[in-house]
Amino acid sequence: MSTLQPDGGEMKAITISRQYGSGGGEVAARLARRMDWHLIDHELVARVARELGIPEQVAVERDEFAKSFIARVVSQFVTPVPTAASGIVQMVPEDQIVENRYQETLHRVVETAADSGRAVIVGRGAQAILVNRRDVLHVRIVAPLQERVAYVALRENLDVDRAQERVQLKDRDRTRYMQAAFQLDANNPLLYDLVINLGVLSLDQAVDLIELSLKDKAQWLSLPAEELGPARGLTRYPGQPADFQPPAHMTDTQPSS
Repeated sequence: MSTLQPDGGEMKAITISRQYGSGGGEVAARLARRMDWHLIDHELVARVARELGIPEQVAVERDEFAKSFIARVVSQFVTPVPTAASGIVQMVPEDQIVENRYQETLHRVVETAADSGRAVIVGRGAQAILVNRRDVLHVRIVAPLQERVAYVALRENLDVDRAQERVQLKDRDRTRYMQAAFQLDANNPLLYDLVINLGVLSLDQAVDLIELSLKDKAQWLSLPAEELGPARGLTRYPGQPADFQPPAHMTDTQPSS
């Protein structure tokens, strides 16, 4: 599928952020197959590992997981780093240096994938790394907890209790990762062009919606940023919109006696 527009603009990538067990990974795989785009999921971790020259398992351990503050503080390994101004040696935890290198390499790998084009990038904070790129469509896949637990129980052959524990653990890990690495809340809808709830919609319907949104966003690549937004193409209301007036008992702020 091509998203090339007559003015030369082209959508380069799609990021898929997903709640664990929402089916977001499967949506990404089906989307990439249908569009004949490159799916970048666990492969991204392998690329980071190669660039860092570390075993892939080490990169996997850091993938979408942020160590607790206590674990960082009690790290026994430190590296002397002289400050530029004074030459005073500061003791910087080795774990922090490795984490910084990991994040720098992750940014570079994600940006390179987007620059190459035709990429469906799953997770890894790609929606934050590529937040300022208008040629990238950002998608969030969610589903109610009960449905996510059922999905994980089926796909991973777990009983319901273990599946729920796994979903909640993964949710916590991903929340901590986004906060630690990007100071962002992955559940903030303003990070995305499209949020899809798969509580009722099917996986293939989600793929349809993403394809449609990609084509629509591509149409506006050449439009100046200040002309974007919900007011685009609209005129003034014919009159002053009426304000909703809730019942008086709902607005009474007087303390009860």
